[in-house]
Amino acid sequence: MSREELKNRKRIVIKLGSSSLVHKETGRLNLTKLEVLAREVTDLHNQGKDVVLVSSGAIAVGRAAMGIKKCRTLQEKQACAAIGQVKLMMIYQKFFSEYGQTTAQILMTKDTVTDLEAKVHARNTFEELFQLGVIPIVNENDTVSTYDIEIGDNDRVSAVVVALIQADLLLLMSDIDGLYTDDPHKNKNAKFISQVNSLDDHFRAMAKDTTGSNYGTGGMATKLVAADIATASGADMIIANASDFRIIHRLIDGEELGTLFLSNPREEFYLADYLERN
Repeated sequence: MSREELKNRKRIVIKLGSSSLVHKETGRLNLTKLEVLAREVTDLHNQGKDVVLVSSGAIAVGRAAMGIKKCRTLQEKQACAAIGQVKLMMIYQKFFSEYGQTTAQILMTKDTVTDLEAKVHARNTFEELFQLGVIPIVNENDTVSTYDIEIGDNDRVSAVVVALIQADLLLLMSDIDGLYTDDPHKNKNAKFISQVNSLDDHFRAMAKDTTGSNYGTGGMATKLVAADIATASGADMIIANASDFRIIHRLIDGEELGTLFLSNPREEFYLADYLERN
């Protein structure tokens, strides 16, 4: 597939990790980057595309607001999420409104996609928001989620959203350029992989189940789980560096940036099965 074809994608999910949204030194929101993000995403929407943001950052923002360096208990984590989610959405609304764009908040749990009735309602809500010209901003509902009912990290949440709304492209914005044969932070000889035609055990073995950030929860392994779900549901996926959000329009324009995972739709695709396996 030529990357030029990415221009034709009509429904796009963009996942943003906490480390992509905050200043590393303080954990506070990087407002300059968020302003660029709002412009990039609104411009995609202005091209007639349906766009969804899956945004981490609530816990990090809550921690910074309360002066907490690290959440030590589940209750503390959920409290920080409750505080930070409000602040995060307020900032998103401010920046997007400057470009005349309305946003909406959707908080999900595992029940949203494993319970048939909830799944139908969630899909209908997304569709109605698209009809209204609204950009949904999604996060897992960390204030109520526990180990037993959580979807997982937001890499996986973004892939779940892709499958739920039948998106045709997922952009995973990360602190790394894409997939390498080894961890490039530790191995200077690691080679960059521009395209993955079919995700198999060979590529999964390259993943490291770690994250180099104090604010994120997912490493390359979680991104490959997301790729497995997204490509099986019929979407292409790109892992790209989020150091400059202006990369978003460059990716859609077909520039050779990041690692492109080609869609590999499976006839019998059941989202709940993928969540149970991963």
